[in-house]
Parts: sequence; C-alpha cells; structure tokens
Amino acid sequence: TVERAINRMKAWRGIATRYDKTPDSYLAGLYLRASMIWIKDLTRATP
Repeated sequence: TVERAINRMKAWRGIATRYDKTPDSYLAGLYLRASMIWIKDLTRATP
C-alpha cells in the first residue's frame, strides 16, 4: 500500500535525516530509495 511505501522511505537514513540540503539532491534520494524498494519487491514476487 501507499502508506507502507511512504513509511519504508521515511525509515531510510538518507531521507530521514535529510543530509542533502538542496531540493534536487533530496529528490534524487527519494527516487533512488523508491527504485530500491521497487526492485526488491519485484525480485521477491518473481518465482
């Protein structure tokens, strides 16, 4: 669900502490984490 995905993204240290000060680098971190979650879920679902 959407809520679980948001919580998993918030739990990532790079996003939770927001080390990157610029909006572009923060958004890049969000995209990176979302793709990591997506790939992990995709490989788990494949037999």
